[in-house]
Amino acid sequence: MHIFVNGGAGYIGSICVEEMLNAGHQITVFDNLSEGHRSAVDPRAAFFQGDLANYGDISQALKQAAPDAVMHFAAASLVPESMVNPSKYFRNNVANGINLLDAMVEAGVRRLVFSSSCAIFGTPDRVPMTEDLPVKPLSPYGQSKAMFESMLKWYEQIHGIQHVNLRYFNAAGASENFGEHHRRETHIIPNVLAVALGKKEQVEVYGTDYLTPDGTCVRDYIHIVDLANAHMLALECRQSANFNLGSGDGYTVKQVIETCRKVTGHPIPAVERPRRPGDPPKLVASSKKISAELAWKPKFNKLQDIVASAWAWHKAHPNGYPD
Repeated sequence: MHIFVNGGAGYIGSICVEEMLNAGHQITVFDNLSEGHRSAVDPRAAFFQGDLANYGDISQALKQAAPDAVMHFAAASLVPESMVNPSKYFRNNVANGINLLDAMVEAGVRRLVFSSSCAIFGTPDRVPMTEDLPVKPLSPYGQSKAMFESMLKWYEQIHGIQHVNLRYFNAAGASENFGEHHRRETHIIPNVLAVALGKKEQVEVYGTDYLTPDGTCVRDYIHIVDLANAHMLALECRQSANFNLGSGDGYTVKQVIETCRKVTGHPIPAVERPRRPGDPPKLVASSKKISAELAWKPKFNKLQDIVASAWAWHKAHPNGYPD
């Protein structure tokens, strides 16, 4: 298939592009490079630099590419930032998303895989989180993802856009060629590894008195290659669907730090801090539905394997991407 990857220069998008190219798909990447990196785009892919905020950019790119389907990764994605700057999140993730959908309608593209988030569920009624949980986001980020999912229902009913929503928490790890380099890093694994690389003095642990095995928060981690494979499997759906992606169990913050110590061979000092407001003790998603319906089987089930792939990439690229 010919897949148009919106946000294909970012961390998740770039590795999805790589995996789809390896699987024989033709890829066109569209990205404004505000968060992504030009050197993170696989050279086998066609590239359009443009901005979803500019309807002419996305309309022209889709018409010229004439793809079979679109994958949508481009979004602002920091929960704390969304709590102080909601405008950015509703403009980027909702208003600009309307531009994408309208351009798809105009270009005659009727299939979309949306990289959504389990943040749409807020603090869940139960874990692991299944697809039938009530949608009750607690941040403008989560709300913006939920709003785009809602818009997709209407664009299917009115314009026939078939869509698959993939909800997950923490993508992690790296492929051999591409890895995680955010201009403002908030994810725990690269921040812990930055200590091992000598770029930070210590890692901070927020809250050690939760009702969890060691008192620190439990979170879900999915290897980026397994995540890419889930997005490829979603292309095979013949009707619209929602799927959660997760390990079903998760790891504590202390377990992540200790795994990084073992993988890197560095002591990695940790400093305990008070809880941050709004951090639930456990956020873990169930992937039983996608495993049953699309036969998704993660290859990297162990946290050590996820961390090892990330560490290999960060050692080879200590300063990340050059652009």
